[in-house]
Amino acid sequence: MLSGLNNFFKTNKRSFLQLNTILQYSNFKYSSNTSSLFDKAVSDLKNLSKEPNDEIKLELYGLFKQASTGDVKGEKPGMLDFVGRAKYDSWNKNKGLSMDEAKLKYIEIINKLIEQTSSVDQASNVEDILIKKQGKIFRIEFNRPNKYNAITWEMYEALIDAFSNSNKCNETSITVLTGIGNYYCAGNDLSNFTRNVKTPNDFIKMADKGEDVLERFVRAHIEHEKPLISLVNGPAIGISVTLMALFDLVIASDKASFHSPFSSLGQSPEGCSSYTFPMLMGATKACEMLLFDKKLTAAEAYERNLVTSIIPHNSFYEETERLVSRLSELPPESLKVNKQLLRNVHKDALLRVCKHECAVLKQRWLSVECQQALQKFASRKT
Repeated sequence: MLSGLNNFFKTNKRSFLQLNTILQYSNFKYSSNTSSLFDKAVSDLKNLSKEPNDEIKLELYGLFKQASTGDVKGEKPGMLDFVGRAKYDSWNKNKGLSMDEAKLKYIEIINKLIEQTSSVDQASNVEDILIKKQGKIFRIEFNRPNKYNAITWEMYEALIDAFSNSNKCNETSITVLTGIGNYYCAGNDLSNFTRNVKTPNDFIKMADKGEDVLERFVRAHIEHEKPLISLVNGPAIGISVTLMALFDLVIASDKASFHSPFSSLGQSPEGCSSYTFPMLMGATKACEMLLFDKKLTAAEAYERNLVTSIIPHNSFYEETERLVSRLSELPPESLKVNKQLLRNVHKDALLRVCKHECAVLKQRWLSVECQQALQKFASRKT
């Protein structure tokens, strides 16, 4: 029983944290302990694992001054004192706010920062998916090089969480996905079809689970709020290829390749590729990839508009680091607004296609043809 309760708590840990925060907020206004909570928040700021951005720092400065000394005093600094003027304006913005109200606002911001940091840290605990915040870049890395970065069910869930956490992270403006090792990603790990599957009923449950996980995974790409950049460091297979049309920028190494062998595995396209690929490259070129399993070189992927640009492999890491760093410095709100303008044109259609593709793929998994193809593939590997 205790084990069950422990598992329940772990599964719902974030919900408990959020509930605890809400309860704390509700008690703030009726607590005589606001000053000690404020002092704790000031201390917590110094211990955050990631420093807040300049905009949040200024907001906290203004609230701290208002909470400590009340309304702004003195004259506004001169025109050339840019930092001094920014601090003065931030403080002055809170004019008329009581010291206790300023403390409560300060505490609320710190608690949100702590929650965001906690969410990112939890996602980064999944060994095969690495999460890094580099300046204004939210970086997600496939970290299973010994298995060519093939995606397990656990990795799918970690990636879904990572996309969500990136949306919530106010310190970053772009999201980058890449692979560690020689491969970008080998697609769906075929062991997903056999793990804990001993009976026909187990296989049906696996297919149900796969449909749900896959739909949520693709939706996470469709609904992502920030510019999404793929750095294709090596071969890409299956769903890692079909999803590329949902990225806003795809930069490939000249050693990258792109393969979607659905027909030979008795499966069907996903990642909204039945909709996006014909738009990108024309119907017959899309059929070459999605029906007839044609494997593309980086140059061929570029010609078909699947890839934005190609970089020599020996300088891929250095050049892409410089590029994404420069892009991350663009105004973040403008990036988000413009991204949504472009995405919303096709968003409803993409969501419909996603749902339909996942339902069709589930039926393929349950088909005799698919199971025979997977057995043939597995025996060839062994």
